[in-house]
Amino acid sequence: MASVNKVILVGNVGRDPEVRYVEKDLPVATFSLATTTRGYKAKNGTQVPEHTEWHRIVLWRGLAKIAEQYIKKGTPVYIEGKLQTRNWTDQQGAQHYVTEIVANELQLLGKKPGETESVPEQPKVVAEPAQDYKKTDAPVEDDGLPF
Repeated sequence: MASVNKVILVGNVGRDPEVRYVEKDLPVATFSLATTTRGYKAKNGTQVPEHTEWHRIVLWRGLAKIAEQYIKKGTPVYIEGKLQTRNWTDQQGAQHYVTEIVANELQLLGKKPGETESVPEQPKVVAEPAQDYKKTDAPVEDDGLPF
């Protein structure tokens, strides 16, 4: 039986993307994405508050370049990708784990900066298959902050 690892998220970017080059022509961009479940009042009268979940997004190659040019804090985006957990040992010998969404599809949503009307639907931007993040020797530091 085949397995499936697919994540679809629509949310707002929590901070400007950090873009770095692991090789001369191999950019990688990372940023946080917030998805929020609205609060509601349950039938018994209990108020359930809204809840925001933070996701770490990783974009490679062409998608990283698009992120560098067009994505800023607050940008609404559609992301498709896979869930991946990786680990590394720091210089002090401490083991670190991070779970992230490695995107293979990105769609910018909403308005362009300075526009007052909605932008017509934009085509999806699909990247070449993402490089396995574990194969690089340069770990992305996790500062523990969601933004």
